[in-house]
Amino acid sequence: MNRAYYSDTINNFLNTDDSSIIGDLTISHNHSLEDLQKNAWRQQISILKSTLNNLSGFVFFEFAIPRMGKRVDNVVIINDLIFVIEFKVGSTTFDNYAIEQVIDYSLDLKNFHEGSHHRKLIPILVATNGPNLKTEFIKFEDDLYEPLLATETNLRKTIVEALIRSNGNLVNGFDWADSLYKPTPTIIEAAQALYKGHNVKEISRSDSGAKNLSITANCISDIIDYSKNNSRKSICFVTGVPGAGKTLAGLNIASLRTKIAEDEHAVFLSGNGPLVDVLKEALARDKVLEAKESGERLLKKKADSQVKSFIQNIHHFRDDALRTNEPPIEKVAVFDEAQRAWTKEQASKFMQQKKGRANFNMSEPEFLIEVMDRHKDWCTIICLIGGGQEINTGEAGLEEWFRAFENRFDEWDLYYSSKIVEDKNYLKDDVVINQIDKLNTQSKDELHLAVSVRSFRAEKLSDLIQLIIDLDINKAQSIYSSLKKNYPIVLTRDFEKAKNWLKSTARGSERFGVLASSGAYRLRPHGLNVKAKINAPVWFLNPKDDIRSSYFLEEVATEFDIQGLELDWTCIAWDIDFYFKDGKWNYKKFKGTKWQNVNSPIMIEYLINAYRVLLTRARQGMVLFIPHGDPEDETRNPDLYDSTFELLKEIGFEELE
Repeated sequence: MNRAYYSDTINNFLNTDDSSIIGDLTISHNHSLEDLQKNAWRQQISILKSTLNNLSGFVFFEFAIPRMGKRVDNVVIINDLIFVIEFKVGSTTFDNYAIEQVIDYSLDLKNFHEGSHHRKLIPILVATNGPNLKTEFIKFEDDLYEPLLATETNLRKTIVEALIRSNGNLVNGFDWADSLYKPTPTIIEAAQALYKGHNVKEISRSDSGAKNLSITANCISDIIDYSKNNSRKSICFVTGVPGAGKTLAGLNIASLRTKIAEDEHAVFLSGNGPLVDVLKEALARDKVLEAKESGERLLKKKADSQVKSFIQNIHHFRDDALRTNEPPIEKVAVFDEAQRAWTKEQASKFMQQKKGRANFNMSEPEFLIEVMDRHKDWCTIICLIGGGQEINTGEAGLEEWFRAFENRFDEWDLYYSSKIVEDKNYLKDDVVINQIDKLNTQSKDELHLAVSVRSFRAEKLSDLIQLIIDLDINKAQSIYSSLKKNYPIVLTRDFEKAKNWLKSTARGSERFGVLASSGAYRLRPHGLNVKAKINAPVWFLNPKDDIRSSYFLEEVATEFDIQGLELDWTCIAWDIDFYFKDGKWNYKKFKGTKWQNVNSPIMIEYLINAYRVLLTRARQGMVLFIPHGDPEDETRNPDLYDSTFELLKEIGFEELE
């Protein structure tokens, strides 16, 4: 794969006619080309030829950064140094957005391009007409340097000074460029890319992770095609290891089937309100921006309406179905986090109290199947199932979906992976497990996503968190010792130190924020009020200068806000609703003016899962803030905070100075 529009050795580049290079760039561009772009290339060529004279190495123009859907102006490799160069031709200033842009490109290469993992990367922003500033070389622990600011006149001097930091080894630029690119986009980035028409191979890891996602997608597409061609109704249960990308797989199917046949009206449905709100807002903003860049005007309201056909809140889908007995327009419905659908009791209670449906006596899974069953010919439901993810009262788990088929829907075909019956995280009820073979079922291993597509930094994080929950300290210590170089987890008793760590550790536009359990009521003395609801799209999407955004570290997101979404760096504020004492985890709920013990097994499971969700939301690392407590406040017993802190310290998490 040729990732750059133009690539060659520096020597060949210096001896090639400018017009020939422009020709290669133009041919590779494949889009309508503005004179502005051609002129920018001409100036870059001229500047680089002057800069690189008598130097040896490799040069690339318009090197692809697929995860971001962008291309960096130039990459220059000399010895073992990789220079990531972004030009602002004609600019007289070094704008913050441009500095952030070049470091984002470099971070993407460092994190997702295998050939760059262990190389020295030096980002350079060139404002051609800017002021000559003093060059200061500051290197991070991962061999990525802070951006250097250069001009047309001192770019050569900047690169020559950087070469002092070379160890003399030679990197073959062509091998480097062709090494595996393993992007792990956030679900927001993935939704944006898929909605624009990219396929999952373009935006996901190019190794076994993307292959696994493609195998699952092909299997589901085959099931949909079979159902369509044979007038069958079918349901697929898709499972996966932590970090396998179930939501990504669901978005991919909705996108893929829309391309194959618009009349299927494939839709991605989720009961996770914040996730839906954030994704819809991100896609709508993207559409408005795209229209603006092409010289058109698109009203935000119209963009919102267009996006709704791709992503919907499952409760809106349900409410529409209550108003009529007609089948929905959608023939293919992807239900994200299907294990969180309501039990019969919870659904009936809600329908009676909120919708005036006194005789409603179905679980949410049964009702959703009944809605799709209204189609006279065919339809397919895809259920994305997470194990150990139930965090709210009344969530039914996977069992309720299978129970729905025990006495109804005899004509439906059920497809599932064997993991559903082998792994207790999915089905805990032996009665249901024993009933599965009596239904019209087929086991398909392709419906299990067996490979994590998380960043190489966080691949073992879920295992580590599970070991901490299980109090398997020795194994947790072992895993963290291998994880900590790429994924730091630090401790502090001081919230200001936690915030400063986030701000100083995050680079470029990496997003950070404060998370806490929805039951962490006694964090209020530290300015953290979990009862104050965040505006999720604003918190997750708005820039650093918006006081409502996650960056400002003033508003705290809970497990209900963050499930299904991620940040690059997080601060987990840890309260004593879940604390370690006397060799075991203890569970509390704050009611009125004091803590009460939680004894219900299901409520204990919800609390454990809440902390599991919180502790697996950071892509790159996190700081755990455990307050000191207050001896004069019986609701903030220092001993209970201390014992949790000491346990985490024993695992190997270092305390901030």
